[in-house]
Amino acid sequence: MKFEDNLAKLEDTVKKMESGELSLDDMIRSFEEGRKLVEMCTKELEAIRLRIEKVTKDGSIEEMKL
Repeated sequence: MKFEDNLAKLEDTVKKMESGELSLDDMIRSFEEGRKLVEMCTKELEAIRLRIEKVTKDGSIEEMKL
């Protein structure tokens, strides 16, 4: 999954949890899912940070163009 997809899913999960309409079991499942999504987003952001750091260190901005 892409970062944006994971982030959107995380935001949706948070909204459901904040609604107060979930049962305790659903709340726990949502919390577990949210933690996994946070972990995936964090890993992706770290990979992006390292890529940017490498490019700025090398001075090769052309590599960033897709």
